[in-house]
Amino acid sequence: MMKITRITTQKRSKHRYNIFIDGGQGEQYGFSVDEDILIEFGLRKGLELDEAMMRKLVQQDSIHKSYDQAIRYLGYRMRTEKEIRDYLLKKEVDREHITEIINKLNSRKLLNDEEFAIAFVNTRIQTTTKGPGLVEKELMQKGVTQQIARQAVEQYTYGIQYEKAMKVAEKKIRQSSKHSFNKQLDQMQSTLIRNGFSREVINDVRSEYREETDQDAELEALQHHGERLLRRYQGKYDDYELRNKLKEGLYRQGFSIGMIEDALPSLIEQT
Repeated sequence: MMKITRITTQKRSKHRYNIFIDGGQGEQYGFSVDEDILIEFGLRKGLELDEAMMRKLVQQDSIHKSYDQAIRYLGYRMRTEKEIRDYLLKKEVDREHITEIINKLNSRKLLNDEEFAIAFVNTRIQTTTKGPGLVEKELMQKGVTQQIARQAVEQYTYGIQYEKAMKVAEKKIRQSSKHSFNKQLDQMQSTLIRNGFSREVINDVRSEYREETDQDAELEALQHHGERLLRRYQGKYDDYELRNKLKEGLYRQGFSIGMIEDALPSLIEQT
């Protein structure tokens, strides 16, 4: 048996204590514990400890320190259970201790994946143009279950989605203004799909833009691509082959056959 002979406060941390013991061979340093462990186990001068209890005290103090690390990590923002688990693993905390820490955090309602998911989605709605599909993936990457993630993204009403999708669409249309209108729409649709918007919203946004087709802008884009193709093919083909090459190239760019046929004479005159 070991007897506690002295308890002193550490110089660098007033909440940690050095425990000195004597097992019959004189006083020596035994171990150190946090104030909470000191109080929880009633450590005091004269208390006798066996080897098993000393090991338990050291283990509980280690868990307590890791728990404090988790609390500090939570202090920056809400975390999922997976984020806390990954953080503690990175800190090389024993897996058994991690489970105990996670259970303690849950019992004190300091971890709640459902509340995290709701707050996360709300932040994404307020600060980004991401759609619900993309945000759902982000939540699952953070360890939130698919069921919880899907419930959380229900905050994305049709109105919220449509407003955000239109902003994304407007930016993409501006970036691809030199392309045919059909190609602009295709590129816009691909971007909205990657950003996680619903099929219904994407179709409605595309329909909205299709109703606003700017024929003058379309003719200008066709002229731009036609001249570029003309520079590439001029001198390599006779008039018939050149005409077919221009048609083929412009059609691949998304211009309608009727518009191409109307524009070809003026393009060919430039040869």
